[in-house]
Amino acid sequence: MIMKKALAFDVYGTLIDTSGVYNTLEGLIGKDTQAFMEVWRNKQLEYSFRRGLMGAFVDFSVVTHEALEYCCLLFNRKFKEEQIENLMGVYKVLPAFDDVQSALQELQQKDFSTYAFSNGSALAVSTLLENANITNLFDGVVSVEKTEMFKPSPKVYQHFNDSTNSIKENSWLISGNPFDVMGAINYGMKSIWVRRSSKTVFDPWESIQPTAVISNLGELKSVLSD
Repeated sequence: MIMKKALAFDVYGTLIDTSGVYNTLEGLIGKDTQAFMEVWRNKQLEYSFRRGLMGAFVDFSVVTHEALEYCCLLFNRKFKEEQIENLMGVYKVLPAFDDVQSALQELQQKDFSTYAFSNGSALAVSTLLENANITNLFDGVVSVEKTEMFKPSPKVYQHFNDSTNSIKENSWLISGNPFDVMGAINYGMKSIWVRRSSKTVFDPWESIQPTAVISNLGELKSVLSD
């Protein structure tokens, strides 16, 4: 029997458009919105890296909240508690990118097993996928929470294989985040970088490069069928 390819789809920034928080932020801070949003996202990731190295794991929502607090200090913005709760709530209802639905429907017709694979908790990711109306496109959700570690630790990619009864040699990570792609390649998976913006640069580590690069998920089918 031919083993199905196990596809691990990163969620934030790959399936789900984190810039969906822009409109809510704009109503609060106006002209600083783009810079605030970018720093919030970058700090969110930085804090997850720090906590992984420190062995100080917390739920990803805590990391997100701490990054938001940092931005408030940096941009000298004082939000009311209900405004902070509203901003945090937006992360539960962020929209899927336009190419997600059709691309994953195509993959359902092939010999692939598809999973949402995220730093977020299983509950948070399941809620997000449901609100984006894409839950039915996946065979399951795999969260890093049981490992008490964040991407790009090798432990979380091993956890994906253990959770899905798959092997690294037949697993592909699909992500819009270079650090995630590099983590999967380093572990031994194949990995596709979804380069959604031509301005995004992949880290110049000669020994760790994507298996393939695509500009949107619509190109997945042809890459995976090769």
